[in-house]
Amino acid sequence: MKKILLFIVALLTICQAVFAKEMTKDQMFNRYKEEFIQNMWRVYPAWASSVGYHKYDSALIVPDESSRHKELDFCNMHLAALRKFDLATLSDANKIDYYLIQNQLNYTIFNIQELRQYEWDPSIYNISGSFADMLGNNYEPLNKRLHNIYVKLANVPAYYAAARANIQRPTAEHTQLAIEQNEGGMSVFKKDLREAMAKSNMTPQEKQKMNERMSAALVAIQDYIVWLRAAGKQQTRSFRLGKELYQKKFAFEIQSGFSAEEVYAKAVAHKAELHQQMYAITQQLWPKYMKDVKMPEDKLEAIRKMIDALSVNHVKPQEFQQAIEKQIPLLVEFIKRKDLIYIDSTKPLVVRREPAYMAGVAGASINAPGPYDKNGNTYYNVGGLDGWDAQKAESYLKEYNHYILQILNIHEAIPGHYTQLVYANQSPSIVKSILGNNAMIEGWAVYTERMMLENGYDGDRGVDSKEASPEMWLMYYKWNLRSTCNMILDYDVHVNDMSEDAAMTLLMREAFQEKTEAMGKWKRVSVTQVQLGCYFTGYSEIYDLREQMKDKLKRKFDLKQFHTQFLSYGSAPVKYIKQLMLSSN
Repeated sequence: MKKILLFIVALLTICQAVFAKEMTKDQMFNRYKEEFIQNMWRVYPAWASSVGYHKYDSALIVPDESSRHKELDFCNMHLAALRKFDLATLSDANKIDYYLIQNQLNYTIFNIQELRQYEWDPSIYNISGSFADMLGNNYEPLNKRLHNIYVKLANVPAYYAAARANIQRPTAEHTQLAIEQNEGGMSVFKKDLREAMAKSNMTPQEKQKMNERMSAALVAIQDYIVWLRAAGKQQTRSFRLGKELYQKKFAFEIQSGFSAEEVYAKAVAHKAELHQQMYAITQQLWPKYMKDVKMPEDKLEAIRKMIDALSVNHVKPQEFQQAIEKQIPLLVEFIKRKDLIYIDSTKPLVVRREPAYMAGVAGASINAPGPYDKNGNTYYNVGGLDGWDAQKAESYLKEYNHYILQILNIHEAIPGHYTQLVYANQSPSIVKSILGNNAMIEGWAVYTERMMLENGYDGDRGVDSKEASPEMWLMYYKWNLRSTCNMILDYDVHVNDMSEDAAMTLLMREAFQEKTEAMGKWKRVSVTQVQLGCYFTGYSEIYDLREQMKDKLKRKFDLKQFHTQFLSYGSAPVKYIKQLMLSSN
């Protein structure tokens, strides 16, 4: 691998010398980007498959010391290659790509050498998702996909053996998550793969060989689970990152124009503003819903009681997924009526039950096709309530009540994640699509929630409504508190050692969340780091940019044009999009 990478750098140097007179600096950089992406897929075949590049589908990298050395060699060689370009000579679009590549390479080095998550997070070792994607997406004939699966299965025992060798003092929380997700993932081999084989043209001999490797894979997964149960009883490390690691990871992952500490301070201030707005609406609605009840003097208690009164309006447990499916067309019609953003109706959106191997982190999520598989299905994964007792289900449904469910669909589907990711796949820069910035992606989804209500969206008032009801705004502010308090929670837990009791007080009293939701968020913050902060960071930067553009363009400002231009840059960090938009208008 090292020799190959050295050859690549040497080749790049030769190409620069030979074609310098014939190619512009941007053309040279574009050629380099193509080489970088192709080399990256050889090092990260699972990543390649996830974005629709299926040349290396049969490869399963064993996560051992040798593979980490290959990653470091790849990063160092390409950092050296980047330094051969004069950043000042590149176009604005290519400057962003330069920064994205540079950040990705340095982030990988940080992950391997400093964060060392491979030692303490057993949940990163889970092969089921990649096999499920190969079975679930019809990008190639079934028999070819099954052949790649057969080849890939050969490395599963070595994969889990390397995982056990890597893990040292795992956190109890990540150990439990790994057990849950790997247990759920076994259904891919016990059920899904067998069903696919039955539909295929495989010969009896081929099926026998597949079954042998599939059985070996299941044994490897089961052995890993048994090993984890024993490891979880031994001495473990804390799941908290600490200030130094958190700040570094935040800088790499979020790529904000602000530090983690600055964003945290903004979130704390925004929480106070939301409380003021919610109390004003509570005073307005109190006579309508609580006319025979005295309003508490405690403002937060009064807001809570009003939210409780509205939250009883929710769907039945068995109707949760169907309710989501029914709301999607209403969102599309509203956007078209208001001419807010172009919606590509040719890109399918499929609402489905959350697969078992994804269980344990979030109740709703989007799985979108990558830039190489632009016509693939986008899946809206919805967590099921099967097996929940009545009290837990009621708590969950009060959280995702009639109003909140609409905002959830805006966020996850239209015009949130689904819409943004369709645009991202159309970006002329594949670097921006592949190295997409999570704060921009999540921030866009949070921004659209407010934008839709600003333009009058309210499912109860129809697609021609000119303003949302006070009830809808109150619930929106409650929902916006979620992303705001996500940032506060994440920073306080990982940097300031916030206790579980203090976290539950923040989430239930100050963010007005149901106990089930708050408990789920505590679990999430204990198995993730920084990701919870991306929502508020991206949202606040996008909203501020829109207001700046309004001030700059005055009467010439057009909301649809703003959205179209903003999304045209792909999933780039907002701070770079901001530079381009302010300079081009």
